[in-house]
Amino acid sequence: MTNKALSIFNQLRPVTIGFDNVFDHFERMFDHQFDTLTVPSFPPYNIVKISDNKYDVELAIAGFNKKDIDVTVEDGILTIKSIKEAEVKENKKDGVIHKGIAKRYFSKAFTISEDVEVKGAELKDGLLKVSLERIIPENRKARTINIK
Repeated sequence: MTNKALSIFNQLRPVTIGFDNVFDHFERMFDHQFDTLTVPSFPPYNIVKISDNKYDVELAIAGFNKKDIDVTVEDGILTIKSIKEAEVKENKKDGVIHKGIAKRYFSKAFTISEDVEVKGAELKDGLLKVSLERIIPENRKARTINIK
């Protein structure tokens, strides 16, 4: 699968200009994220297109609160992960007689375009919503060229 995907990228390179970083990024994705056939499914998530340039990434993380979650953006990667709390002594914590609900620690990464900006994150009713917006610079917006 990886070789086929890489050959597609290599076939597109000769007919594109200025997209080398995009192809390099996809190659890194295929090298690292698709090494195994199983992709972690926890926590479940949605990617919602709100409008032409606005998106929300929603993660179902019931049982976590704001201090348990870390949301970062670096080099075009949006990473959402839980923060492992310090080891807690198991002897009769808060009157719990049976502990059947365990926190599942996770890390999810999403590749975002250079022109996509993370606007904020909100945790409400067990659903973390990260809002993103595609910012189109003036030089990339459609315009009419006057002919002299």
